[in-house]
Order: sequence, then C-alpha cells, then structure tokens
Amino acid sequence: MVFMVTVAHVVAGIIQKRPFLEEALVNDIINYAYLADMIKPEVEKLMRKEVNRYAIIMAIRRFSESLKDSFIGNPVLDISGADITITSGIFEVTVVKSAGTLKELSKLYDIVNFGSGDFLTITQGLFEITIISNMKYIDEMLGIFEKKDIKKQSTDLSSVIVRIPEKTAESMGVLYLLTKALSWDNVNIFEVVSTLTEEIFIISENDTTTAFDAIKSLMGKNKPAKK
Repeated sequence: MVFMVTVAHVVAGIIQKRPFLEEALVNDIINYAYLADMIKPEVEKLMRKEVNRYAIIMAIRRFSESLKDSFIGNPVLDISGADITITSGIFEVTVVKSAGTLKELSKLYDIVNFGSGDFLTITQGLFEITIISNMKYIDEMLGIFEKKDIKKQSTDLSSVIVRIPEKTAESMGVLYLLTKALSWDNVNIFEVVSTLTEEIFIISENDTTTAFDAIKSLMGKNKPAKK
C-alpha cells in the first residue's frame, strides 16, 4: 500500500513540531497567509515539488479548525506562591573542560561571599564548563584559568530566580510555562539553571523589567480556579 503525502499532512507535521505555532493558531494571533509564506520552503522541500501558496493557506486553515477542538493548552499549575529574585551585575564565562580547569574549580567557592547573597553556579558539560557569578568577582575568577582555556565571556547580565513551592515544582510543565512566558515577550535567555524548587534564568540586564513583568503576569493568570 502506497501512502500519498498530501499538503495537509505535511503542513500539520510542520506545525505540530512547533508548540508556539499551535498555540498562536488556537488563539487567532497569527495570520494564515504570513504563516504559509514562512513554511512554504519547508513544505516544498518535504514534498519535493513546488506547492501552491493558497493550498498551504487552506491546509493551515483546516488544521487550525481541527486544532481548536483538541488543543489541550497550558498545564494549569498554581505558581501564585512563587518568589522572584532578580540580581543584576552578573557575568558568564565558558571554559574548556580539562584536568587543569577541573582542578581550579574549587577555588571559585573560596572567592564568593555566599553569606552576603552573592551568586555562583557551575555547570559542567562533556567538553565545557560554564561559570556564572557576580561582576565584582570576574577579574579574580578569570585569573584562575589560563587564557587559552577561556572560550567565551558575557557581561551585563542579570539572574532571574523563580522559587516555586515544592509541591508545584515537582509537576510537569513548570519550566515550559516560564520559558514560554519569557519567549513571548522576546526575552533572550542566555542560560537556565534548575534546582528542585528554583528556576534560574540568565538574561540581558536590558530585559530585566520585561522578564519580571512577564513572570508576575504568569503568576497571576496561571492558577487553578477556586471550586
């Protein structure tokens, strides 16, 4: 039996891979013609032929109508009790992961004054280590590593720490809700660091106010209705 790939099938597959597009269609906040033009090259690549623009628009329209009947939407999680802490003056540096750099990591903890609320996170990947801390420590921390081991450094950052009640933090969808709220308001996320009850977003200092407002708005909207 030969399965015929249709424009409708291809369009649905493209949209389903992008949850933001699904939600935009459900809420009628994206123009069908604009979306058709945006995905037309991908549709034609998958179908291996030229596809009429109006055929794509019709496929989007039909998919949108069916989506509205089945779309689950956001998970309803009560994050109204979350706390937001913002710290400006943050830097991020990525170094090569090696025996030498690993040996130096313990020195970072001696530099930072945790008692005054200062900030330090260290994330290890397979080949790199990312260090995030307060700007006042940047020279001392960079001085620990050899210049050849420093791959990239970024300054003028802020940390947005969202502390969530433990019963909510263990629920699925918390990180998705927070990152989506920031992305909708065009907040560029440099890094995400998670613990059990804390989601830490490293962003540009210029986006601090926008990020705070986006999360506060989410906290107000996304809570279960009273029974």
